[in-house]
Amino acid sequence: MATTAKSAKPTKAATAKKPAAAKKPAAKKPAAKSAVKKPAAKKPAAKPAAAKKPAAKAAVKKPAAKTTVAKKPAAKTAVKKPAAKPAAAKKPAAKAAAVKKTAAPRPAAKPAAKPAVAVKRAPHVEPAKTLDPSVKVLNLFDAYAQDKLPRDQGYIVSSFFKETSAYSIYEIVSYSGVKEIMNLGTGLQFTTNSKKIHVLVEPPTYNFKHVEPVNRQAGDNIPYRESELDIIKAIDQTRIMVAKSPLEVPSSFTVLRPLGINFSVIFYNLPDIYQSLRAFFKYSLNQERRIPQRDAEKAADLVAVAVERTMGFQSNFA
Repeated sequence: MATTAKSAKPTKAATAKKPAAAKKPAAKKPAAKSAVKKPAAKKPAAKPAAAKKPAAKAAVKKPAAKTTVAKKPAAKTAVKKPAAKPAAAKKPAAKAAAVKKTAAPRPAAKPAAKPAVAVKRAPHVEPAKTLDPSVKVLNLFDAYAQDKLPRDQGYIVSSFFKETSAYSIYEIVSYSGVKEIMNLGTGLQFTTNSKKIHVLVEPPTYNFKHVEPVNRQAGDNIPYRESELDIIKAIDQTRIMVAKSPLEVPSSFTVLRPLGINFSVIFYNLPDIYQSLRAFFKYSLNQERRIPQRDAEKAADLVAVAVERTMGFQSNFA
């Protein structure tokens, strides 16, 4: 039993020595810790430099972001604020006003057209004024301006003279039952059926006698061949050609406003209409075209007979 107790004591001493040895390395460890703290002091020096960089970045980012964001919405609001919507509202208002203005004259124009038609038809209501026996012939365009153009029956004679030559063309139109007479500025358009007959005066100096009248150049031609014409040769070798039959003109015809020495006249369908035509052509051929008087009389008789035979009024239409 004593042996056991002794053996136990050395064990305690041994155990006591061991912790002392353990304390010595423990003292060294704190020294290592102090060495570690020194580099830790260097690290804080690096941290302020890192702190400066983010500070600069933040300063750059914040103003740039704020300024750009502030400008963009300001520009958008500036675009939206201009009175685009009010201007759009004004435009429809202007259109509506324009529509009202144009719509207002239209109904006013329709009633204005009716009185004009009534004025044109005045010769029908008072035929005694139109068929005045003392008025044999009138200038066509003067008669139109004075509302004296007959609508039932009439004869229009137009001339196509050349100022440098005696070459001449007469055109005679008979018409009736006119629906409308329209002023085109360059002439009058008659809406009705009509008949036309032509008279050609060919002087002896004309260079294209061998060419059929229908094939001659513009201004010299009439729609007939020589076989379709009655021809009188005057003493001075002038040829006067009168169409044997008229041309039918359906729907409408136009009389051009005469220029220079030319004319367009209207003959009323009076009882002595053919005597009036005969006297008119006798004077025009002799005085204006210098045809010898005897030959002018023969040609005028031929014209009056042709008109009476082929263009007389058997009904309301020529």
